[in-house]
Amino acid sequence: MMWTAVDAARATGGITAGDWLATGVSIDTRTLAVGDLFIALKAERDGHDFVRAALDKGAAAALISRIPEGMSDDPRLLLVPDVLQGLEGLGRFARARTSARVVGVTGSVGKTSTKEMLRSILGGQGRVHAAEASYNNHWGVPLTLARMPEDADFAVIEIGMSNPGEIAPLARMARLDVAMITTVAAAHLQAFGSLADIAQEKASILDGLRVGGVAVLPIGGDLAPELSDILLAKARAVDGQIVTFGAAPSADYVLMRTAFANGATVVQAVHKARPMLFKLSVMGAHFAANALGAVAVSDALGLDRMIALNDLGAWCPPAGRGGRETIVMDVIEGLSFELLDDAFNANPASMAAALDVLAASSPKHDVGRVGNGRRIAVLGDMLELGPDEMALHSAIAAHPALETIDTVHCVGQRMQALWQALPRAKRGEWVAQAGDLTARARGLIDAGDIVLVKSSKGTKCALIVDALRKLGQSAPIDKGEA
Repeated sequence: MMWTAVDAARATGGITAGDWLATGVSIDTRTLAVGDLFIALKAERDGHDFVRAALDKGAAAALISRIPEGMSDDPRLLLVPDVLQGLEGLGRFARARTSARVVGVTGSVGKTSTKEMLRSILGGQGRVHAAEASYNNHWGVPLTLARMPEDADFAVIEIGMSNPGEIAPLARMARLDVAMITTVAAAHLQAFGSLADIAQEKASILDGLRVGGVAVLPIGGDLAPELSDILLAKARAVDGQIVTFGAAPSADYVLMRTAFANGATVVQAVHKARPMLFKLSVMGAHFAANALGAVAVSDALGLDRMIALNDLGAWCPPAGRGGRETIVMDVIEGLSFELLDDAFNANPASMAAALDVLAASSPKHDVGRVGNGRRIAVLGDMLELGPDEMALHSAIAAHPALETIDTVHCVGQRMQALWQALPRAKRGEWVAQAGDLTARARGLIDAGDIVLVKSSKGTKCALIVDALRKLGQSAPIDKGEA
């Protein structure tokens, strides 16, 4: 049981005639489970249009702000003035009734991956509740809180933004014991005037820290000192405990070295003169930095570090977040290529990190039609970068990783700027839409190649990822075994 009719009414200030019990919370009838409380949010479509379908499918009740036609006598309706505010009420109530220690994660790059790292770490040492997918906005955060079991030991709340003023209210709702900022980079510049403005907004997650809470902040590396200063100043202003991580020698957790081998990352770090060595099952210096921050969070919660490091080694990136997979093209001959799926999100910082991973990867030679295996990048538009977006796209051509990348295919109007800036020898195809490449996916690759697909989600390069996956063959069934 997650919600009784009485508690839900108290939390939302709503009215219901029923005495129902809900075992979950849903906003989508397509994924709704029997016993869920259906939240009739208004987004691209009005959830009130699906209330009857939700109840017919087995929903315990529905949170509404208007009664659907013909349902005035249904005792399973919870009527509130505003559905989103009602959902926020559920979130606050759920947070107040649990003794779970709550971690909030924000940052321009790596929020979801870090949230999943923390899910792995905390899940090995208690009952953990974490945000589904990238549920990090004005409805995603209260929904995550509303779904939190009362007996959870830990919760990990991802908090994002696309406009100024969005993070602080969500952080206050979550009442954080620990707040982690992964980094500050050029993302959502369309809505912000500068990186300093983005840093101020990211720092506002610290407004949600409870008394005695811990701020886990990045310093050094690619993060400019003036941006770190903004984060540190905010932490001091809210009187939070401060823990720093990153490449700066002055950090509490110093990232000393990363090395790539066999698709994994070996991380060397130091904390209070005590060396740490751990391994991630995926390549990427950016993953290493965020993992070190996750270790700092784990330590702030007083967890066993060795267990945390072992569990961190078992973590894998979520779909579309930089995971590596082998696509077998010919089972008999053993011909395959490697696919790096990073098609969910992109900005200049994450694009650079993904290209670094591709450049550090080793293709296989003398196994395909071409002969030498190649490093191939399929790059889609980076969205919401503001008036300098074309320059930010063309600047990718100057990234050092491009020297070892053989071919770059470009998708979208903005990526045409990169395509034009590339040396002719590295230019692959340029297409306006991702769908224009999917039918020709077989011609893009060969056995032995390593292919990176990187873009913002709105560019729909996930279609290209799917097309490349479909080039794989299933292993034959051995009929000699029972």
